This record gives sequence, C-alpha cells and structure tokens, in this order.
Amino acid sequence: MQLNKIPATVVTGFLGSGKTTLLASILRQVTGKRIAVIVNEFGEQDIDSNLLRSCALGCEEEQPVEGDDSGIYELANGCICCTVEEEFLPVMKKLVERRDDIDHILIETSGLALPKPLVQAFNWPEVRQHCTVDAIITVVDGPAVAAGRYASDEEKVEAQRRADDNLDHDPSLRELLEDQLGAADLVLVSKTDLLSDEERRRVEQLVRNRVAPAVKSLFIDQATLAEDSAQLEALMGIGAASEAHIDRVDNHHDRYHAHGAHHDHAHDHFDSCVISLGEVDAEAFAGTLQQLLKDNEIYRAKGFAAIPGKPMRQVVQAVGERLDRHFDRLWGADEARRTQLVIIGKHLDVDALSAALTSTEMTATA
Repeated sequence: MQLNKIPATVVTGFLGSGKTTLLASILRQVTGKRIAVIVNEFGEQDIDSNLLRSCALGCEEEQPVEGDDSGIYELANGCICCTVEEEFLPVMKKLVERRDDIDHILIETSGLALPKPLVQAFNWPEVRQHCTVDAIITVVDGPAVAAGRYASDEEKVEAQRRADDNLDHDPSLRELLEDQLGAADLVLVSKTDLLSDEERRRVEQLVRNRVAPAVKSLFIDQATLAEDSAQLEALMGIGAASEAHIDRVDNHHDRYHAHGAHHDHAHDHFDSCVISLGEVDAEAFAGTLQQLLKDNEIYRAKGFAAIPGKPMRQVVQAVGERLDRHFDRLWGADEARRTQLVIIGKHLDVDALSAALTSTEMTATA
C-alpha cells in the first residue's frame, strides 16, 4: 500500500491567462520529478498538449513519465467539469496504475471549466486512496483584468469595461472568473511586466475582493517563468489537500442548480473553429490576424504557423487584441509543415475568417 499520496496541482484560469505557459515552464525547469500532465482542450486541435509535449521532448532526460508515452493525457471535450466521470476518472485510474513512476500530476483545465467538480472527483474511492490535490492555482491575466474584463462590480473598472466595445459584457463570463477565483488556494497574476503601478493595485484589489483572506496572490512575469525555478517548484508543494474542503466552496454554478434555474455553462456561449493552412507569409499572416482580432469578437486565438525558409515552428497566441509570436522548436523530419489556428469567440463568421487568413498562404512554386 502506498502511504504517500501522489500530489496533483490543478491549474485553472480564463482563456489566455497563461496556464499553458506556466505548465511548460514547470516542465522545463523543475528537475528531479516525474510529472504526468492532464490537458483539457477546447476545440478540435490539441494545441496546448502539443506545446507541452514539445517541451517535454526538449528536456532531454527529464521526461514527464517513464514509459511508452510522453505523460501527456488529453481530454478534448472542452469542459472537464461536465464529464468528470466519463473523461477524467479513466485517466486518473490509468495514472494510479502507474503511481510508482509518478511524483506529481499537473492538470490544466480549459479556460471554460470550473475546478470544483474536478476536485470533488478526488474524493472518489478509486482516486482518494492514492492521490490528493496539492493546490488549486487560478491564473489571472493581469493586463486583461486591469482593462476591465469580467470585473463589473468595481466602479472604475466597470466604466472602462463598458466604454470599450471590444470587451465582452456577458455576465456568465464574469461569474466564471469569480468561481475560478473562489476555488483558488493560490492566485497567480500573470504578465505583470505589462502593468503600471496603478493597474497592479487595481488588479490586486479586485482579486482580494474575490478570494478568502487566507488565499495568497503572487504576481509573475516572463522573467519568473523563464528563470525562477525555485519559485516554480514551490508551487508544487503547497499541501492544501483541496478535496477535503472543496464542498464548502460556494459559487454561481451551484446556486443556479440549487434554485432549479435554467443555466447554460459559460462555454455554451462560445464559438470555436480550427483553420488549417500550408506555409504562410509571416508578416501578412500576423497583420491579417491582428485586423481580425480588432474586427471580430475573438477572445482567444492559438496555434502554429509554418513560415517558408524557417526550420522552426512559430507559436501564435492572441488574447483580445494582443498578439504574441515566437519560435518554439524545429519541425520534425516527417512532420507536415502546416499552419493551424484555433479561434474562440462569439458570433464567428468562420468562412470570412478562413478566407482572410487563406489570403496569406504562400503559393507553391514549381
């Protein structure tokens, strides 16, 4: 019988908050631990797991889990909170079978999922005997929150939010963020290098108003993720045993169901599409995508671009109107050089989006 339970860290947070970047940084920098990763995707393409898998393969001998696979487990239904028993429990049973090869489990929920049902699953007999939730970490996009997204009860923030037509006003998204914060054992505010002192104070106050007094907030930036391995490793030893008190967490989702009200999950209000292309002109592709972000209700765009003459794959990520690009790894010798982009938003005209991006595709020459 295994006396020490395998600790699991649940990383939650809204679309584009930086969850995948955090997990990738942990996999690159935390040494001496055999880590299994569960990724809950939204959409048809496994962009997040692809990013994490490429990180693991680039870590030489630091594979997440010894064995035939990479230790990355994908749940592609888009919402782990809706199908915990059907999707999550079989994966956890598989990890329990391999418990002698695993030191830690990292779970990245989709940006549209609630952590509470997932954490409650750790009280099931099949899981409870061998695993515990070390902590629920909620990642918050600092610049997005500072701009007033999903923060309607703070007067200044609300005024900014309503003045900007590009920001979403759906109360279900605000409630989703509040529910994710309400379940947190630790809040990470990301991208703080992009915040002014006043914006940082605004975000800090908003978070403080939504979490329990004992919950700490940590402000992180790219330097933290790239260089501070000690701080990243500390995130994996909190020892909160979150499953023991998760039933006491009150949230909007539970109140809707308790009152018998009709309630759609927040992810039901989203559209998503996958656009696949060949090689694209890098600047034309970025410029076109930037314009699409301005002209459409796009909350998140994430994927890879194949650039002619470049041996490396380019990662493309966008939140709101902010677009980031970087090269992450070499294309494989037998890998098709394809551009793939997942777009999540509202009222998406998929044909128009596809046509605009297709115009940046390079024409093959004889």
